[in-house]
Amino acid sequence: MVAANSLPLVSAPAGSGAARLTVVCVGGHPDDPESGCGGTLARYAALGHAVTVVYLTRGERGIAGKSLDEAATIRSAECETACKIIGAKPEFFGQIDGATEVTQAHVDAMTRFLAVENPDLVFTHWPVDTHMDHQVASVLTIRAWMSLRTSRLYFFEVNSGSQTEGFLPNTYVDISSVVERKKAALFAHISQDGQGIWRQHHEIMAQWRGREVGVAAAEAFVHLNRDDHTSNLPCL
Repeated sequence: MVAANSLPLVSAPAGSGAARLTVVCVGGHPDDPESGCGGTLARYAALGHAVTVVYLTRGERGIAGKSLDEAATIRSAECETACKIIGAKPEFFGQIDGATEVTQAHVDAMTRFLAVENPDLVFTHWPVDTHMDHQVASVLTIRAWMSLRTSRLYFFEVNSGSQTEGFLPNTYVDISSVVERKKAALFAHISQDGQGIWRQHHEIMAQWRGREVGVAAAEAFVHLNRDDHTSNLPCL
């Protein structure tokens, strides 16, 4: 078993004298960041920190009977709504759902993006995932992070057991106070049956991870602590 670190449950707003953090989350599709760490992102945003969600694709193949462009338009609008609920800024990386690639050009683009954002914290998919697009989002982020090495990198889980595999968290965030906001962000993805996603997967996962650290609901992460041996997320 990996020793896990629960996080402090009392947090100080960014305006109270603490440094304002920049947080970036990279997900494969619309609803992945909301599913994996929507509660954590909402907590950071509520404290006044800058949160950006990067969607590798616009979920072009995610609506049966719709063209790629039609689905992209619908799902991009759902992202905008979800990010408003969380308090985040949405960005779109420009790859195509189901046809994502790890190339030097894409690594360079992600590296440039992160260099401009200069985040303190980066969240992305756990790389051992059954969905290729999730793997690509993770690997691009890892490669960019390795070039910059100025931020702390955390991996989130989606649908552990059916997609995310071999995930042994070492960091937890209590999301009990923002569960309703996470749900609302997921519910914004109407085309993907966000309510069904919550009931079938993430409600159970939030309760399960919460039980592991003695709170009502939690999100779990793997912190890649190559140089930084502190697992706890700052300011939470």
